[in-house]
Amino acid sequence: LNELSAAVPKSQVKRSYQHENKNEELEKKIFDFCYQRYYDLAMKPSSKEERSANFSQVKEDCLATLSEEELADKSMLNRYFKKAQKKAVRNVVLDNGVRLDGRKPTDIRPIWCEVDVLPGTHGSAVFTRGETQAINMLTLGSSLDEQTIDLATRKGSENFLLHYNFPPFSTGEVRPIRGVGRREVGHGNLAQRALKPVIPQGEANPYTIRLNCDILESNGSSSMATVCSGTLALMDAGVKITAPVSGIAMGMISDGSRHAILSDILGDEDFLGDMDFKVTGTAKGITATQMDMKVDGLPYEVLAQALEQARQGRLHILDEMLKTLDKPREDYKPHAPRIVTFDVPKESIGPIIGPGGRVIQEIQAETGAQISIDEVDGRGIVEIASENKASIDAAVSRVKAIAFPPQADVGATYTGKVKTIMPYGAFVEVVPGTDGLLHVSELDWKRVENVEDVLKEGEMVEFQVIGKDPRTGKLKLSRKVLLPKPEGWVERPQNGDRRERRDRGDRDDRPRREHSRPGREPRRED
Repeated sequence: LNELSAAVPKSQVKRSYQHENKNEELEKKIFDFCYQRYYDLAMKPSSKEERSANFSQVKEDCLATLSEEELADKSMLNRYFKKAQKKAVRNVVLDNGVRLDGRKPTDIRPIWCEVDVLPGTHGSAVFTRGETQAINMLTLGSSLDEQTIDLATRKGSENFLLHYNFPPFSTGEVRPIRGVGRREVGHGNLAQRALKPVIPQGEANPYTIRLNCDILESNGSSSMATVCSGTLALMDAGVKITAPVSGIAMGMISDGSRHAILSDILGDEDFLGDMDFKVTGTAKGITATQMDMKVDGLPYEVLAQALEQARQGRLHILDEMLKTLDKPREDYKPHAPRIVTFDVPKESIGPIIGPGGRVIQEIQAETGAQISIDEVDGRGIVEIASENKASIDAAVSRVKAIAFPPQADVGATYTGKVKTIMPYGAFVEVVPGTDGLLHVSELDWKRVENVEDVLKEGEMVEFQVIGKDPRTGKLKLSRKVLLPKPEGWVERPQNGDRRERRDRGDRDDRPRREHSRPGREPRRED
């Protein structure tokens, strides 16, 4: 450390901390002019836009009374205006129990909800509370859509995702929309933690769920609006959540001797107050909390009051939400993907996937379904997803036929795909996983010189199982038995039905044919 210190040039100039500029005379002048005006405005209920315009007008009127020298330091002026405004608003609440929009400390803003607002999504809902509005859109996916978690503290996957977006137009601003900031990440994480405890797990929920919330208008508690709209979107989609969740943001104003706990705070109350305490939960308990404090410590009695007031507020909000939709829908939307899961023997995982994934890819391409298979506790778990019921049924049938291959019955008629054509016949799929030989002699009643004149690879052909090779177990198939016989057809005798030989007497009575065999030449000796 000493060597490093010695290496630093002594001539390096150190920066000195610049303290805030102060002008107590100017501060008093601004306070005397603005405080009572701010106080009177805070006593009158007003909207966010109207209130902002009125406060700005007081500031402009005060600036008009200042000299050019006093107007020089704009940063100091803004600091003094905010200080006077903050003190006036806080005293109005502590003195009169009246908030900026005219509510009492325990009052909740008017609530309006609507579900199924976007017919193309798997679930959607709008939640409006006062001047804060959020729209939540839900998408259902399969297990292949799960998010892979690879963190230093945790590894695994996540099947419930929630994204929170706060576009600038929600607060009347015009600025470019770039990547999400830490505020969006934090609010989204809070909403996700609030809803995750009620998401069904295991076989009760085979889906990967993604909620995407856009804030359309904001004046405080937008993260809690995300929770409320998320609950409604989940129920609108038919997700069987264990209980609906609501959320509320609590605030506090304190001067040391007095305090006021505020329910459902505004954006200005968050900025001017001492606490932002978000609480989410069901009718039976809390699922998530988050607290931001601007004071040192919080008395136990005040915290208990805040939690009780939050509980009453949450239940009121929950009642308003349930007036729109009181429970999850009985079924998913018609255009939502359907997912079927079932077990297969561990030994059948390989045949279902096939070499290089060929079999499972072929099934997916032909049925249009999405298939995944994993080994869990010594058994194979198959998941099949599709928006089309017929597609799912076809995929389930194909997979189960491989996992539990049916036995082809001799004498039964089937329709199968021509797999391979050989000079002597064609191999045809009788049932999934089982092929049989359709010999060239069994293609038609008339003679067939070339198999490809009758069959093509990949086409479907109807046939009958006429037997099974006792040695190899291979199935013997026939197409011609299903075709009408040509007119005048005469059955050829079977090998075992040859006519009897005529009695030609004793062979000893007939002269024998003499066969002369050429003799071997004598060996020449040289």
